[in-house]
Amino acid sequence: MKSPDRRAPRAAAGAGAVRGGGRSRRAAPPVVAISVGCPSGVGPEVAVAGAASVENVRCVLVGDEAILRRAARLVRVAARRLVVVDGSAAIEQLAPGEVGVWAGSMRLSRPSAFGRPEAEEGAAQLAWIDAATDLVREGVAAALVTGPASKHAIATSGAPGSADFLGHTEHLGRRLRAREVTMAFASGKLVTALVTTHVPLREVPEAVSPREVARAAVWLARLLSDLGREKPRVAVAALNPHAGEGGLLGDEEQRQIAPGIRLASRRLARSGQLAELTGPVGAETAFRLAARGALDGVVAMYHDQATIPSKLLGFGEAVNVTLGLPIVRTSVDHGTAYDLAGTGRADPRGMREAIALAAQLAAAR
Repeated sequence: MKSPDRRAPRAAAGAGAVRGGGRSRRAAPPVVAISVGCPSGVGPEVAVAGAASVENVRCVLVGDEAILRRAARLVRVAARRLVVVDGSAAIEQLAPGEVGVWAGSMRLSRPSAFGRPEAEEGAAQLAWIDAATDLVREGVAAALVTGPASKHAIATSGAPGSADFLGHTEHLGRRLRAREVTMAFASGKLVTALVTTHVPLREVPEAVSPREVARAAVWLARLLSDLGREKPRVAVAALNPHAGEGGLLGDEEQRQIAPGIRLASRRLARSGQLAELTGPVGAETAFRLAARGALDGVVAMYHDQATIPSKLLGFGEAVNVTLGLPIVRTSVDHGTAYDLAGTGRADPRGMREAIALAAQLAAAR
C-alpha cells in the first residue's frame, strides 16, 4: 500500500466528526472483538499489548481473564486497564486506555503451560473464536480480529466442530454460511489474495478452477477499492514456472487461469467495480512488480506462493484478511511462537496493524 493508505487506518478508526441537530460531535470509536489465540503461545501477550496501544478503537478481548492478566504483567500493561465487560453498555463505558475483557469467555481450569497446549487449550481457542465472532454478528462489535491459534491443538481437542478445523478462514466461512471466502494478506508493500488455502500442494492443480480464480480476483479488487484504489491494478499469477512456457511446463494457465480471469472481469463489470486485471503472469514477475509499486495487488494460486513474499516484504506488519464474510475479520500474519511465549518479547505490531485495518474496513462498509 502506498503511504496515504498506511495512514488511513488510524484516521478511519473513529476520529471523524458526525453532524446532527446543528451541532458537531466526535464519532464513537468502533468496537473490535479480539479472540486472543492459543493461551500457551504469544497470542494473549500481543493481544493485550496491541489493544492497549491503539487509539480511537474500543477493544474487547475474548479469552480467559486470568491468562490475560498474566499476559498484561508480562508486557507491562497495568492491571487496572483490563476491565471485564458483559455487554454493549459496559463497553461504551470503557475509558480511553482501558481494554475490555469479555465476561462470557470460556475459562480454563488451570493456568496453561507456555509452549505446551493440551486439549483444554484447544477447545478454549475454538470457543473464543466463536464467541468473538458472535459479538460481531450480533452487532456488539464492528469487526473481528483473531490472534494466532494452533490448528493442531484445536483439531485434536475433541470439542464440537473441532475435527474439521483447518484454519480461521474455512471455519468462519462455514460458521457464517458465507457463499465464498478468500484469504488475503495486506501490508504497506504488498496486497495478495489466494485461490487455494490450506490444501496439500499435490491437490492445488485441480483446485485451481476458473471459478476459484475469479473469486479471488474479484474479492481482491474489492479489498483494494476499500483501501482507496479507484481502479486497482491486479495481476493474476501463474501456477507453473514461466507461466507454463506455452504449455511446455503445464497447461493450467491456458485451461483454468485465463478463463478465470475472463470470468472475474465479467463479474466485476456486472457489479460496477473498476479494476484492471492482467495475467496469467509468472509469479516471480507479478510479485516483483507489486513490490516496486507497479501493481496494486497479486492473486496467488496457493498458500506459500502468497505467504513467502508477503512475509519477506512485511513480516510483523502484514495483516491476514478474510474476504467474502458478512463481517470484517482480520488477523496477525504470524503463528503461536511457542518459543517466545511467556517472555514478553513478542512483537505486537502485527496485532496493532490488524486492529487498525479492521476498524478501517468496518468504516468502509
